[in-house]
Amino acid sequence: MRISPRLRFALTVVIAAVSVLSCSPAHASAGSSAHGDLPAFNGSVHAVAFRDDTVYVGGDFTAAITHGHRVARSRLAAFDAGTGELLDWKPTADRTVRALAVSGDAVFAAGDFSTVSGQERDAVAEVDGDTGEVGQFEHEVQGTPRALAVTHGRLYAAGDFTEVDGETRSRLAAFTIDDGDLDPDWTPTADAPVYALATAGDRIYLGGSFHRTNNVRSTRRLTAVDAGSGELDRTFLPNPAAAVYAVAADTTGVYAGLGGLGGHAQSWTTDGELRWSHTFDGDVQAVGALDGTAYVGGHFDRACTSADIDSFGDCADDSQSRIKLAAIDADGDLTDWAPQANGIHGVRAITVSRALGVIAVGGDFTMIGGAPHHRIATFD
Repeated sequence: MRISPRLRFALTVVIAAVSVLSCSPAHASAGSSAHGDLPAFNGSVHAVAFRDDTVYVGGDFTAAITHGHRVARSRLAAFDAGTGELLDWKPTADRTVRALAVSGDAVFAAGDFSTVSGQERDAVAEVDGDTGEVGQFEHEVQGTPRALAVTHGRLYAAGDFTEVDGETRSRLAAFTIDDGDLDPDWTPTADAPVYALATAGDRIYLGGSFHRTNNVRSTRRLTAVDAGSGELDRTFLPNPAAAVYAVAADTTGVYAGLGGLGGHAQSWTTDGELRWSHTFDGDVQAVGALDGTAYVGGHFDRACTSADIDSFGDCADDSQSRIKLAAIDADGDLTDWAPQANGIHGVRAITVSRALGVIAVGGDFTMIGGAPHHRIATFD
């Protein structure tokens, strides 16, 4: 992927969770060497979002380290995409930020928190993307949101919650961005946690551990609902065999990261037909798609050459080293992209900037390719 010299630094994400992908100029495969001049963080990074030349980061950290100096950043931070410099954007959350989404000048956050910059904000909040000022967006959420997405003039939220503002919302809700109100008409349901959201066209893709969407049988773990009405799209029913922790989508299909014994990265057509499947020796917890290539992350160490897994979740046949990160091309072949991260939990989030041709990863790692990269890394 090629970007201007000013933007040679890569940027960061992930929803958590979430990818809104559209057509863009083609790019070559990403390089495996991570850029080295980004801030470091002293705790987990769960989410990253792009807004023009600014990169927003959310997680469970309390400080950023830049140029050898420790700077307070309580679970929210931002840096410049072109220079890698930490910005003076420092709203604070009192507990973990698990998801971020951007709409215009607004940065939306969701997670376990109850206050943002000292103001009461129950699990969801809006922050000005320039000043860090907390907006009027305020709701009461019974449970934990884990993913956010923006499209069709709405902010969509998913997770493990049962009510919003006293109204029943079974793990899914939407808010109108213009006025911040809970949308009374978008009320799809899931019977177990929804971990990931992705948007494409008029669809909202849902990934999780649920078995019923809108109380319909055999709508397990990965489904699609209409972005306007919330109705189940019965033309997309892939039924993956294990919990779905991450979802991305583009005009050609859907990509997902799965758990289970071992772990899997899989892709389906928009009609729900399996395009390819790759097995790993650990959960795939993050996925992003750029120009038909799926970039996946998790706490795996090996990419299996077959679907066979032994009773310990290890590859039963031959395997290739892919420590925490791997990529699969449009033909379903494992590429030679192998940055080799470290850590137990490894990578929690992947996002891409199609405009910049950049892949960003966040998680618990402290090294990539033998070089220090503390919980954030970027590739172009």
